[in-house]
Amino acid sequence: MPVHALKTSKVADLRTNVSPEEWQARVDLAAAYRLIDLYGMSDLIANHISVRVPGEPDAFLINAYGLLYEEITASSLLKIDHEGNILAKPDFGTLDYGVNRAGFVIHSAIHMAKPEIACVMHTHTWAGMAVSTMKCGLLPNTQTSMRFAKISYHDYDGVVINTESRQALVDSLGDNNALILRNHGLLTTGATIPEAFNAMHRLELSCKTQIAAMSCNTKLIEVPADVVDATYMNYQPHVRRPFGLLDWPALLRKLDRIDPSFRD
Repeated sequence: MPVHALKTSKVADLRTNVSPEEWQARVDLAAAYRLIDLYGMSDLIANHISVRVPGEPDAFLINAYGLLYEEITASSLLKIDHEGNILAKPDFGTLDYGVNRAGFVIHSAIHMAKPEIACVMHTHTWAGMAVSTMKCGLLPNTQTSMRFAKISYHDYDGVVINTESRQALVDSLGDNNALILRNHGLLTTGATIPEAFNAMHRLELSCKTQIAAMSCNTKLIEVPADVVDATYMNYQPHVRRPFGLLDWPALLRKLDRIDPSFRD
């Protein structure tokens, strides 16, 4: 058995109990969790990735609070509504995993307010948290970070466990697909799981690069504002194919080579 295969947390296969569309969403979401872990962006059992259930606008899938990202499978995901009620969950036995309150509040806020968004990702990486504490925010000092030249910010006001916080989160995100939660972490969204993952991967890389450059104790090159703006526009949806369209099949092949149990 591969080292990452689900063992003590094994749950019954749900594929015959859900629609083909929901099952595919479950497989892709489980893959996203495995990839976030594979690329060093997980935080033990904390953080969440959610996806809207196809055909069920008031429901989304999210991880059970208690599983490591490397353990998550298509069948182990929970289906909840916008108020945090569990609509479907596997039998976890005596562990009886449920939903993390903070994760539900953050993710439900965006799913409720923005029907065009299918997937929401939130991370607590060292790089993302470090940049979230900087007054300068994310600098557009590399081609990759210029994709996020107009990134949104949300000021820290405590652990997000109250539903009253939802509107403020939505207002802070605005029309962007990425948000830096100050003194907290990173958040990306997408019309698809591949889009949201691609954004998170590149945002994380941007944060790491900024920290590396700022650590060298040398003056950084500032790119002219008009060049930053033009580069930013080159990353917008109307000028290119959707992000993740080519990446995702390759990433799934990578996971299948490492450990295909995410599909269970």
